[in-house]
Amino acid sequence: MPAGDTAAGWTRWPAPAKLNLFLLITGRRSDGYHALQTVFRILDWGDSLLIRPRADGSVRRIGESVPGVDEASDLVVRAAKLLQLEANCSQGADISVEKRIPAGGGFGGGSSNAATALRALDRLWGLDLGVDRLAALGLRLGADVPVFVRGRNAWAEGVGEALVPVDLPPAWYLLVNPGVHVPTAALFQAPELTRNAAPATISDFVSGAPLGNAFEPVVRRREPAIEAVFQVLSRVGSPRLTGSGSGCFVEFATRGSAEAALAALPAGLDARLVAGAARSPLLDVLEAKTP
Repeated sequence: MPAGDTAAGWTRWPAPAKLNLFLLITGRRSDGYHALQTVFRILDWGDSLLIRPRADGSVRRIGESVPGVDEASDLVVRAAKLLQLEANCSQGADISVEKRIPAGGGFGGGSSNAATALRALDRLWGLDLGVDRLAALGLRLGADVPVFVRGRNAWAEGVGEALVPVDLPPAWYLLVNPGVHVPTAALFQAPELTRNAAPATISDFVSGAPLGNAFEPVVRRREPAIEAVFQVLSRVGSPRLTGSGSGCFVEFATRGSAEAALAALPAGLDARLVAGAARSPLLDVLEAKTP
């Protein structure tokens, strides 16, 4: 695939990862879904989408975004086709995903890819549907898609779609992927999962109250590899779980302290340092590219 922007008609679009800085389940909604509270932190690291518009209306995935996921089920393809349907658009696209975000880690890779497809194709196809309409389309693809469509760090409620932008201080994150795929549906059905946490407020979060992640104790008991990572990371900081995946992280105020922590980890871990972003790098690209 092309390495440079606009090579042979291709353009490159970032699809950043995210962290859930906490995650509470406060009850069950009338529609059967769980009511959540969380803060989404956009990261300055993630996947990239390479997109080349087509005039024949065909949407083609070039390569395999996630091993084992067929083209029809791929969120990127589904996002493109949903956008075509919503806008009655006759244009198409070839789409390739450069994967860096591990699947099943809770870092939001699939959701971010879908959101980037919506925003990039809205621009490339000249649709101009607007962010609110695109976010509503994204919610039909997954609860985490709207935050990536909007591209802002946010306090989230509902199933994760009711978003209030929040300003987060600069931070560095030591991420570790234990290499375990955690099935979200099974976690939501776990009898030991806390589903009635007392609701938190934004001021609780800002004050540093220990809000935690409802899935963490369940995952740590069920997955020895994740528990082992927590034990290692506890030597350098206070590890947390992101989302309902297997990804673990520790937050640091400075790059130097994060680098020192990374250097102290034993060899063999799938670990990296990533900066928190003030906003999604996708927004920067959208502003830089002319309509």
